[in-house]
Amino acid sequence: MNILITGCNGQLGNEMQLLEKENPQHTYFNTDVQELDITDRQAILHFVAEHEIDGIVNCAAYTAVDKAESNEALCTRLNADAPSYLATAIEQRSGWFIQISTDYVFDGTNHKPYVETDPVCPNSVYGRTKLAGETGAVANCRRTMIIRTAWLYSTFGNNFVKTMIRLGKEKTELGVIFDQIGTPTYARDLAVCIMTAINQGVKPGIYHFSDEGVISWYDFTKAIHRIAGITTCHVRPLHTSEYPTPAARPHYSVLDKTKLKQTYGIEVPYWEESLTECIAKLTNEAAL
Repeated sequence: MNILITGCNGQLGNEMQLLEKENPQHTYFNTDVQELDITDRQAILHFVAEHEIDGIVNCAAYTAVDKAESNEALCTRLNADAPSYLATAIEQRSGWFIQISTDYVFDGTNHKPYVETDPVCPNSVYGRTKLAGETGAVANCRRTMIIRTAWLYSTFGNNFVKTMIRLGKEKTELGVIFDQIGTPTYARDLAVCIMTAINQGVKPGIYHFSDEGVISWYDFTKAIHRIAGITTCHVRPLHTSEYPTPAARPHYSVLDKTKLKQTYGIEVPYWEESLTECIAKLTNEAAL
């Protein structure tokens, strides 16, 4: 197959590129804004037709959650309009489309893991635009697979894990929120999930994916420091009210992965095992 990957310079896009080397049976077109502006409908139509694309994985998104509150226009173009354009283009070739979405489509008031059929209720610009992207993708391509994920991190780009390691080395004390609960997701694990779906055949519908387990940001930080060998920084638990942000965060965003595991036979790693793997890679990179 000829597969278009958007957002190739991001966390997930970079992990996809590593896995492509292990799946050489397909031809991949890795693009970011320099190669393909996904807010340009005509550019997408031309690219997909010219390269005879069979499937698209949209890893691109506007993910600056707080900045989105004051930059709704750009957030809408990237998160809502672009998926519709991509879906429309691949539908013309009877191809498939994988759209990456987020736990932010929920308001976080659940007390049990969210399943795909739970009512959506985003309470931020980021969440609303990502939900609009889901709707547009499904409306414009019959073979659309939505994968909602949460708390993404990797060895690439800026993310919570790398920030907490840096701050842990720079500061003697940190305050981290303890009353927001979810599951960290190693971007490589999500990339493996996506590649499995591609190789087994994309089955349309909405799916949830994160690593296994449940934890708070505070506990996550404590684990990051322990695994990274950081012992000189005291981490204090904070209430959300003590750390106000422009965008509201879900207090509970644990995702139920049963549907995806049953559909594709995927075994999902435990969050701490994946975190250990990621920090080992970061440590090796720093030592080189």
